[in-house]
Amino acid sequence: MLSILIPIYQYPVFPLVQELHKQAQGLNVPWEIICLDDGSEAIWKNQNRLLSKLKGVNYQESDDNLGRSLIRNTLAQKAQYPYLLFMDCDSGVVRPDFLEQYLEHIHPQSVLCGGRVYAKDPPTDSKYILHWAYGKSREERSANSRKKSPYHAFMSNNFVVPASVITDFPFDEALTQYGHEDTLFGIALETANIPVVHIDNPLQHLGLETTDVFLHKSRQALENLAFLRKNKQYIKTRLIHVYDQIEQNGMTRTVQTILRIIRPVLRYNLHSRSPNLRFFDAYRLEQFIISMRK
Repeated sequence: MLSILIPIYQYPVFPLVQELHKQAQGLNVPWEIICLDDGSEAIWKNQNRLLSKLKGVNYQESDDNLGRSLIRNTLAQKAQYPYLLFMDCDSGVVRPDFLEQYLEHIHPQSVLCGGRVYAKDPPTDSKYILHWAYGKSREERSANSRKKSPYHAFMSNNFVVPASVITDFPFDEALTQYGHEDTLFGIALETANIPVVHIDNPLQHLGLETTDVFLHKSRQALENLAFLRKNKQYIKTRLIHVYDQIEQNGMTRTVQTILRIIRPVLRYNLHSRSPNLRFFDAYRLEQFIISMRK
């Protein structure tokens, strides 16, 4: 009944899969766990090949890096059961009834979104604080909060989808780099009037990125967002709203110039132990304007 699908890239997933395997063995429904490595380096593959020793776990490797959309679509094609549980590989299981919670809410016409949490305390290494602060403030949200805008709040790190839905609405493979594949999927669900049901069944995000990597991935996501905007995809985000106001008032060049001048100050703060998320918003706005003007 339930296929647990985990795309892997440069991360040791044995602890995650071991806990899922333990919980799955207590279920009263058929299940499988499929892990597909997306072109990781050999050091990670060698660690994760141990997964093949777990009964019910199917570990496979891709020679090429398929990207976040294509690898999810590939996993969906490999699954044999009617409900698919997707999760990011750098996740930690928070509650001992994680799988049971999904089975209690499962519905043939709905997508379930469990949410994401971060560690209670900030990391001791300042290189990881920006990612933690952003996730804690912007991504860690209760089900009641996410229900206020269910499609916009959809995140692909932890969700259950009927196999028929993912067949009809696969992830957009035009996006080959990091960012906003989940946004497009949420839009597709909203357009098709497929309910997104938010529940409090989170996974913990364990794979914090350094500030440099986090900023790089943010730029990639903004390039994707600009690509979608140029191709007439209507996406509702706070960043888009601010950009539209600036553009409508003819202030785009002026704002870009100001942000370019203060960029060193923004970057200095974002690398500090007390990063200001408003500074991060300003940094992202400049990067989005750059991407839109290319």
